[in-house]
Amino acid sequence: MSERITVTELNTRVKELFSTTNGLRDIWLVGEISNFKMYTSGHCYFTIKDNGSEIRAVMFKNARARINFNPGDSMKIEAYGLLDMYVERGSYQFIVESMKQSGIGDLYLKYEALKRKLEAEGLFASERKRPLPVYPKTIGVVTSPTGAVIHDILTTTKRLYPVNVLLAPAQVQGEGAAQSIVKGIELLNRVGVDVIIVGRGGGSLEDLWAFNEEPVVRAIVASKVPVISSVGHETDFTLADFAADRRAATPTAAAQMAVRDKMEIYRQLDDYTVRMNKALSSVTDRMRSRFATVDAKLSLKRAQEKVDYLGMKLDDLSKRAFSSIRDRVSIMHRRFASCENRPESALKTQVARKRSNASGLFARVDPDIRTIIVSKQHAEQNLSARLEALSPYSVLDRGYSFVAGPDGTAVTSVKGLQPGSVITVRMRDGKAEANIISKEEKE
Repeated sequence: MSERITVTELNTRVKELFSTTNGLRDIWLVGEISNFKMYTSGHCYFTIKDNGSEIRAVMFKNARARINFNPGDSMKIEAYGLLDMYVERGSYQFIVESMKQSGIGDLYLKYEALKRKLEAEGLFASERKRPLPVYPKTIGVVTSPTGAVIHDILTTTKRLYPVNVLLAPAQVQGEGAAQSIVKGIELLNRVGVDVIIVGRGGGSLEDLWAFNEEPVVRAIVASKVPVISSVGHETDFTLADFAADRRAATPTAAAQMAVRDKMEIYRQLDDYTVRMNKALSSVTDRMRSRFATVDAKLSLKRAQEKVDYLGMKLDDLSKRAFSSIRDRVSIMHRRFASCENRPESALKTQVARKRSNASGLFARVDPDIRTIIVSKQHAEQNLSARLEALSPYSVLDRGYSFVAGPDGTAVTSVKGLQPGSVITVRMRDGKAEANIISKEEKE
């Protein structure tokens, strides 16, 4: 009669079979590490593979402490341990008790060789990196239509700043994936977007290999718009990451790079508003001070006082000039009188010389008087021109108005006005009287 057992019983029997079968314990397993992950517990989970097959492996924390190197993807190793059954999942795995390094994987060597080649061509140079648009309207995404990448991007952009998102569906793993990614980038460039996000979730070096292909790297470099690469996780770096204009660790981080947070924009607008108000207040205060200065200069009383002062100065200069001339003439008369008492011959010679000197003196005095008069006329003209420039009527010709209170004095502050009072507004071509209905003082 056939035996009936549970799944747990079956997996337990297999586990016991592994532990008692020769050749499944105390063996050295040769292969290459792939999809290596170490958890916070200290346990390491990875795959050991060769060209034909692969097996899941685990190395517990105490075994990890016994090796003197850091295992990682694409590393060729020799692992010592035993085969075991994980009863809960019904899968078998290789328990690594010790490990030694035997070389670097072929895929990793290919990765490094292509990286050196493209880097020598300048495809990874920081000088060719383009800035991302500040306010993009349309974002293009090249990824799998069924993965979590497009979902994360749509959720993040909707929360931060709604934009149009165009998806170029692409195969992101396996044979033909590189060509599919290249076609997606070229399609979005033809359609016309502001920025492109190229990405997929994490995985082993083999899973991410499409983003290490040379055609994908060159398509990113040739893109007309900036490209953000979001491939794998924080510790995964592909050649697409080096070629892209920006690299994001996750799809959410890529979306945050592509668009700005609307709350940040609101805060920036508030800051600009405060700064603008301060600048306007400063300009207003300066203009008010300048108007007060101009108003003081336009005072008719002060202008008349200055004209009177300059007139007095002109009178004083004229008086001094005529007094000087009169004194010189008196001196000449006395000299002529003294000459009349001298001998005739000497007198004639002296008189002739003095007459000649007198004629020269009078010839010089007359131009001096004219020069003084002309100089004073020029001074008077300059004074008139300055007075005209200070005249409030010339300011009115430029479109300003002059407001006077009931007593005829200039109104420079709203504090001196009361509702019901009468003011006079003088303009270029006349004046008008107005009643104050209400007033508003600036705080």
